[in-house]
Amino acid sequence: MVARSGNFRRLLSRLCSARYLGFVTRRQRLSRFFDPFILSILVILVLGILIPVPAVLVNALGYLGNALIVLLFFLYGARLSTKEIWEGLKNWRLQGAVALSTFVLFPLLGIAMHPLDLKLLGPVFALGTLYLTLLPSTVQSSVTFTSIAGGNIAGAVCSATISNIAGIILTPALVFVVMGRASGIEATRVVNVLLQLLLPFVLGQLLHRFIGKWLNTHRALTKATDNGTILAIVASSVCGATAGGLWQKISAQQVGLLLLQCLIVLAIMLTLTWNLGRWISLNRRDRIVLLMCGSKKSLATGLPMAAIIFPPTTVAAVTIPVIVFHQFQLVVCAVLARRLAAKPA
Repeated sequence: MVARSGNFRRLLSRLCSARYLGFVTRRQRLSRFFDPFILSILVILVLGILIPVPAVLVNALGYLGNALIVLLFFLYGARLSTKEIWEGLKNWRLQGAVALSTFVLFPLLGIAMHPLDLKLLGPVFALGTLYLTLLPSTVQSSVTFTSIAGGNIAGAVCSATISNIAGIILTPALVFVVMGRASGIEATRVVNVLLQLLLPFVLGQLLHRFIGKWLNTHRALTKATDNGTILAIVASSVCGATAGGLWQKISAQQVGLLLLQCLIVLAIMLTLTWNLGRWISLNRRDRIVLLMCGSKKSLATGLPMAAIIFPPTTVAAVTIPVIVFHQFQLVVCAVLARRLAAKPA
């Protein structure tokens, strides 16, 4: 009787383990295609649109977001080793190609599509899609997909990191030059970007030798800061847009066209970056880096910058194209990375 009871317990334990492992596997597969963090952003967007929030709370969220932005870029600077940047610059062809894709080809594509976007998407979404093309590359997903595809991981880390550092200066400058005053962007906002982004980053670099190692061993803290900053910015901007009646000016057709446009832009940049690597004779591992880094745009950098650069009344709608593009690039590049891994050179 005891033996039967023991066998039953072991059988039950195995069944429970199998169910649990099956649940974990399904959850991991789902997370490859849909980031739970993006789901959190979408939930905040929906709630912010449907539920009006008092002006006092909107202002409080704005102040919280600005404080978190300063902390975020301070931690970026404190975590990053200056030596790693200089080592990465030695592969000048790869770094130059990523920079060309991110800050030249992408903006040119955005400028070329902007007149049509104004007619199809409306002025606010058109402003957001143009802003999207001026952002630096993302770091985490670029490196992750490069690793899965069998690319040059060290090159990906350097390319994405250098892109984000350069973007602190280049993105605000490009926004001001390309979009100009007609979009409500004033020179004082560019100065604010330098004060709120570049200054904390430089301070973090100065303190890297003292706290950099500790921060790199406590990734949960920095990840919570990254995510918390973005969620605070989304909450404050969408609530402010709802209070200002912005969503009444946007139609379902414009949303559908925005989804289509983001897919088209991603497809064009994936094609350009892969072929650019072939044209300049990069090896396969570096071509993968160029494909993964040169075709992406950073949500983590784009949203905080938008909160500082753009007027509060348009921040929410301007950042929606960034959120949509970010989700598409995760899904598409996850598929590409696995296909490249399955077909080695």
